[in-house]
Amino acid sequence: MGWLLLFAFIGIPLVEIAVFIKIGGIVGLGSTLIIVVLTAVIGTAVLRRQGLATLHRAREQMDRGSLPLAEIFDGICLLVAGAFLLTPGFVTDGLGALLLVPAFRLMLRRVIGSRVRVTNVHGAPHGPGGSSSTRGFGSHHGPAGDIIDGDYADITDRPGQPSDRNDRLPGLDDKP
Repeated sequence: MGWLLLFAFIGIPLVEIAVFIKIGGIVGLGSTLIIVVLTAVIGTAVLRRQGLATLHRAREQMDRGSLPLAEIFDGICLLVAGAFLLTPGFVTDGLGALLLVPAFRLMLRRVIGSRVRVTNVHGAPHGPGGSSSTRGFGSHHGPAGDIIDGDYADITDRPGQPSDRNDRLPGLDDKP
């Protein structure tokens, strides 16, 4: 993990500088700067449109009573894409643009989702028969018993008020 962070903080900027120098040598400084600004502006516009569409789909899923896992994953991808697109550089712009492609996000979601183990709130495997489930993001099916729907009434006794409970057996509490 340490090597990955070292690469991220040192390697990526070095690669970006090298690509800037190479492209600047080919198209010139002014054109290079214009390209970087245009990718940020266009990327932000596309990001805004896709982000609002993802938010709308998530609301629809929640209105249906489903957990919008696919939309949450897409939202995270779009957040990372926005960070990449706003970071000056051609490599990060390419990665950000790739994350804006819905087909790429779907493929990424399937790859990551196949490696995710879903558990319930108690840490037990979540799936039919109590076995582990490797269903990934986007799965909206749960085993029976996940949701309990019902009504309730407060039947606690309050001091000084007669009880409205009818659960006493006749004859047991009756005094002669």
